[in-house]
Amino acid sequence: MRRAKKRPGPLVAGAPITGRETTAELLHTAFQAFVGRELRTAYQIIKRMIVEDHTIVLSLSGAMTPASLHTTCLIPLIQSGIIDILVTTGANIYHDLQRAIDGEFFAVDPNIGDIHLRRAGLTRIYDLVFPEDDLYRTDRFVQKILTEKSFQRRMTTPQFHDLVGQYTAKLLKKKACDRSLTVQAHRARVPIFCGAPQDGSIYLNVAYLKRTLGEKFQFGIDIETDIHEFGAYHWLAKHRWSKKLSIIILGGGVPKNYSLQPEPYLSQICGLDTEGYDCDVQICDAHVQNGGLSSCTAGEAHTWGKVSAEFQKNSQYVFAEVTSVFPFLVHALLQEGLKKTPRRLLDRRDEALQFLDQALGL
Repeated sequence: MRRAKKRPGPLVAGAPITGRETTAELLHTAFQAFVGRELRTAYQIIKRMIVEDHTIVLSLSGAMTPASLHTTCLIPLIQSGIIDILVTTGANIYHDLQRAIDGEFFAVDPNIGDIHLRRAGLTRIYDLVFPEDDLYRTDRFVQKILTEKSFQRRMTTPQFHDLVGQYTAKLLKKKACDRSLTVQAHRARVPIFCGAPQDGSIYLNVAYLKRTLGEKFQFGIDIETDIHEFGAYHWLAKHRWSKKLSIIILGGGVPKNYSLQPEPYLSQICGLDTEGYDCDVQICDAHVQNGGLSSCTAGEAHTWGKVSAEFQKNSQYVFAEVTSVFPFLVHALLQEGLKKTPRRLLDRRDEALQFLDQALGL
């Protein structure tokens, strides 16, 4: 049998784990094949995003605030300047507020029996449960905020979430605010976008207030400006600082799709020359064969103009459930002391909008 003269790829030969390794060293030496190698490559790409000072968008789907991933992973990344824009669901914001007002989540056997849980007044999210009464308390808190004078106008989702963070910080104790994703994003001036605000309990309260208060209640989401604002941040990022824009996608769904939409908006609709995201890391357990966007690869996204032509060496799809692997990446990044200068994009909103409008000749 003839031996190949040239190695087809890196040699796979791990070293014994000693227990003295840093997390980054462990990823390098022990995660050498299959999903493990996908995770190692994802870490290397995210590290490059930070070292090269990319503007970084993080997309978050699923029930991640109930799982406390915001406390363990996202808030530390925001405070390190690593996350510049957050895209998530209304549900994650709602459950963040639920936690902030002392809502409690408990771990249970997911096979415990839903009829039993319902009779006990408990609501289940897989292996988490919380008292149903927490929903009603959260609704009252949301309605209290929404009826404040500052909310009686149309605004974009980043403006809305920023106001929610501001008022939550005023109303709650320091410990609750320190663990609130919405409050910490407000303080770090990180925009939070939501691509489907009506698909969540916060907007159920909006519908109720609009019907019961009538003209006294003037709050509303300006969807058109929301899209334009997101495009403006993308356009600013591609022309300021390192001129690099990258994305970390946790899960799929609407947050993933909406976080990719600014690129076809700029190129396809606005007719501007833009190359899309420079680096792309996604952690998700969705299969690609059904044509769903959640599992869509960077290669497929490139055909839509959402990621750059360099995606092949700057992209990694990690086929895994987010909470099982993402904390490893965050631990490795923070253990190495990696951080960026915060963009504080909410403070640059007017600049971003004017810059994009200027490019459009407006």
